[in-house]
Amino acid sequence: MPAWAWVIITVAVLAIVAFIAWSAYRRRKTEGLRSQFGPEYDRTVGETGDRRAAEDQLDARRKRRDELTIRPLPDSSRRRYAEEWNVVQTRFVDQPGTSLGEADRLVTFVMRDRGYPMDDFESSLGDVSVDHPNVAENYRAAHAISLANDHGRASTEDLRQGMVYYRALFDELLTDEAGSTQGVG
Repeated sequence: MPAWAWVIITVAVLAIVAFIAWSAYRRRKTEGLRSQFGPEYDRTVGETGDRRAAEDQLDARRKRRDELTIRPLPDSSRRRYAEEWNVVQTRFVDQPGTSLGEADRLVTFVMRDRGYPMDDFESSLGDVSVDHPNVAENYRAAHAISLANDHGRASTEDLRQGMVYYRALFDELLTDEAGSTQGVG
C-alpha cells in the first residue's frame, strides 16, 4: 500500500477519534448542565430554541456565580428573617398586595445578605438559578406577579400564588447554610 494511502487512513482515523471525543465532551457537558440546572435547563433551551446557545448562557451564569462569594446567614439573621416572614404572611389576610411587595423586598434582602448582587432582576435570577434551580421559576413567576400587582393587575389568587412562590425561594435561601451550589430542596 502506498504511503499516501496510510496518511489518508491515519487522518481519517484521527478525525473519527476527534469527533467521538468531541461528541462525548458535549454529551458530558449537556448532562452536567441538565443535572445542575434541572428544570431551568429545559426552560432555557425552550426559551432560546437552541441547545448550544442555552448551554452557553447557563455556562455564563455558572461562571458569573463562581466569581461571587455566597455565604450562609448567621443564625441570628436567619431567625430575624423567619420572624419577618411570619409577620408578612400574617398580614396577607388583610393586605395581600402590600404583603406580596414586602415578601419581594424580604427575599431581596436575604439574597443580598447571602452575597447575591441585586443590580437587576435578570442577573439576580441567573445567579440564584445556579444555586437554586428548582425554585428559579418560582422566583420568576413571583416577580411577574409582583410587577402585575404594582400595576393593579393581580387578583387575590395571583397574590396568594406569588406568596407561595416567594416562600419556596425564601425557605431555600434561609436553610441553605453551606453557601454551596447545592440547594436544599
